[in-house]
Amino acid sequence: MATSIAHSALAFTAAASGSASDGFRSSSNGVPLRALGKARFSMKRNLAVSAKLRKVKKHDYPWPADPDPNVKGGVLTHLSHFKPLKEKPKPVTLPFEKPLVEIEKKIIDVRKMANETGLDFSDQIISLENKHQQALKDLYLNLTPIQRVNIARHPNRPTFLDHVFNITDTFVELHGDRAGYDDPAIVTGIGTIDGNRYMFMGHQKGRNTKENIQRNFGMPTPHGYRKALRMMYYADHHGFPIVTFIDTPGAYADLKSEELGQGEAIAHNLRTMFGLKVPIVSIVIGEGGSGGALAIGCANRLLMLENAVFYVASPEACAAILWKSAKASPKAAEKLKITASELCKLQIADGIIPEPLGGAHADSSWTSQQIKNAINKEMDELKKMDTEALLKHRMMKFRKIGGFQEGIPIDPKKKRNMKLKEEPKVSVVDLEGEVEKVKLQIEEAKKSSDKPALLPLTEAIEKLKREVDNEFSEAVKALGLKDRFESLQEEFLKISSQDQLMHPALKEKIQKLRHEFTQSLSSAPNYEDLKYKLDMLKELSKAYKYEEKNNKAATLKQEVNNKFHEIMERPDVKEKTAALRAEIENAGVSNLDDLDDSLKGKILELKKELDSEFVGVLKSLGLDVEIRSKEPIEQTLPSEVKTKIEELNDEINHKIEDVINSSDLKDKIELLKLEVAKAGKTPDSATKNRIVALEQQIKQSLAAAVESSNLKEKHEMLKAEVSKTIESSGESDGSLKKENPNEVYVF
Repeated sequence: MATSIAHSALAFTAAASGSASDGFRSSSNGVPLRALGKARFSMKRNLAVSAKLRKVKKHDYPWPADPDPNVKGGVLTHLSHFKPLKEKPKPVTLPFEKPLVEIEKKIIDVRKMANETGLDFSDQIISLENKHQQALKDLYLNLTPIQRVNIARHPNRPTFLDHVFNITDTFVELHGDRAGYDDPAIVTGIGTIDGNRYMFMGHQKGRNTKENIQRNFGMPTPHGYRKALRMMYYADHHGFPIVTFIDTPGAYADLKSEELGQGEAIAHNLRTMFGLKVPIVSIVIGEGGSGGALAIGCANRLLMLENAVFYVASPEACAAILWKSAKASPKAAEKLKITASELCKLQIADGIIPEPLGGAHADSSWTSQQIKNAINKEMDELKKMDTEALLKHRMMKFRKIGGFQEGIPIDPKKKRNMKLKEEPKVSVVDLEGEVEKVKLQIEEAKKSSDKPALLPLTEAIEKLKREVDNEFSEAVKALGLKDRFESLQEEFLKISSQDQLMHPALKEKIQKLRHEFTQSLSSAPNYEDLKYKLDMLKELSKAYKYEEKNNKAATLKQEVNNKFHEIMERPDVKEKTAALRAEIENAGVSNLDDLDDSLKGKILELKKELDSEFVGVLKSLGLDVEIRSKEPIEQTLPSEVKTKIEELNDEINHKIEDVINSSDLKDKIELLKLEVAKAGKTPDSATKNRIVALEQQIKQSLAAAVESSNLKEKHEMLKAEVSKTIESSGESDGSLKKENPNEVYVF
């Protein structure tokens, strides 16, 4: 209001003057204000006061007395900032709905063709519409959990206020937590349904990007929960039943919310809701995430829309925790049991509100009407309870969730259906990262002598073997061969336990199944992953063998060097070596060929003595030692002798193959393999004896087969011929230079 004071005569209208002065009098002496005014302003100057009202927009509150029935959206649109959208929301197609979109496009194309050509395509259009309706029915009656999650998050899904304005006769929104903030993510208000007054509160998402930003995507801060708490106390005081609508991914988890006490606000709501003396009905209309949903969900009745979900952690978060990848969210959604039907089986939800085919967004008015019917039904039942029964009913609803009993034996049927804990499947990307990590660990182990280089490689191979086994199991299951594999495995284990030879019929079954599996393996859905992991396992196994061989060679080399050092450091060897070195120096020759024969003989004698000791050392380490020339004998042999050797080798190999393929020896070899497989890494003494006995029998059978033929005679004749050829190729002349000049030890 603007006020101006001018130097003019005091001017009040008669009516105004009379009403103002006569109405107000002094409380002390009863003197009229008119007399005080005259006494005070008795000066000749005149005073004028004028007032102007600022024009502002007129608000009809709580609703207009004469509402226009033609206003789009109805009378209730006057009562909230929530107005109908000016533009119709764009249709959003979920990934699994693409087949339906293709049929819709065909219908549009046929109608367009009919309009352009003037021909009658009504039969084709009706056929396509029937096909579309049937496909829609088949799809929405067999939705997977992750598909229901996507429907619950649909951008065009009706929000809390959409349903409230559809089901209430009148509604007044109430704002603020009386602590300085009004969270738009939670909306509260009083409304009536069929003349019954209720307190409504719920999570409010946006219908477009702008609204979602304003509503914080339906994620409340502590102010929102405290606003809801204030309205709960208000409803409890005035006896209004409470209806809550749940539709949030979870409470807003930013730093500011934590500083303002997000957890405390949720906990306060949980405690308070269990003590409210009015009926409470909660309805999950979208997704209910964790404590953010439960903070207004501790009700006597929890209802869920058909495609709503209610969870402690989103499928993506669960998959990231358990399987280290959000791509496993379909599996997580199935394991979490978050759909309405699953939660009703677990007695967490108390009822399911149906949705039209295509989801609640396909017909929001019809969905709202189903919600209204459900609220009326549940409230009629709850209002019949007295306060004590109502509180006990609410308490027992949550007490029975996840209940268990001690001391009662498990039902055999349930025990039989218990599954072992599944090991999470490791992705190819994760395996590549682990292999690179193993390589770095091996390099570090090589630099440090304290760390064994094979340890990280062994762990990686064991883990990769488990992954390959899992992939094979999945491939067998996908190809429909699981039952046949299990039956053959049972037969094989039965024979193994009885120490019997494998029956030819069983062996044929195994070979046939192996062939069938190998032929169809490429068609398995996980074939690429299996092939990649097998190749990686081969590479790691090859690297392990190489590292193991190097480690053994390095250890053996160190032992041999230590033994040689011990021999050379012996006092008697040192004395002989020093005496011989002194004689060579006294001879005063620069070339070994110039030494006399007696000195050469001493050198050769010491060399032979040391050689014999070296050979003894090598044999003591478990090595077979043979002294021969560095130059291969085959290079000094004539071509005809080489040909004879090759022919004899081929003949021996063919003979061994024939003997092995005989039924008797083949059965012994299979039995040996079976014993080795059963023994494992730590066989007992009885198993060791059986393995040694079988090995001796196989060797004796091979030796007997070779001796029965003329191969032994041919071998002896060829051996004599080779010796004769070597002797004739070069005789030793007794000189030091020609005494086995290229002699080496082979072991």
